[in-house]
Amino acid sequence: MSSIFTSCFSLTSLDLSNFNTNNVINMSYMFYKCSSLTSLNLSNFNSNNVNNMWKMFDGTKKSCNINL
Repeated sequence: MSSIFTSCFSLTSLDLSNFNTNNVINMSYMFYKCSSLTSLNLSNFNSNNVNNMWKMFDGTKKSCNINL
């Protein structure tokens, strides 16, 4: 899932609560430069196998509401 939403400049909200992330090992740069993102639902993300989250949220707004 590395870089999957990178540079989605116009993306404002995203609900990923139904994503199956059980076997994901790399989430680096996943939301990198999503500068318009204000709402993100990651409530069912399973990060037990993830070993890389480098800059996952780098470039998002400080006011982004993230539901974990």
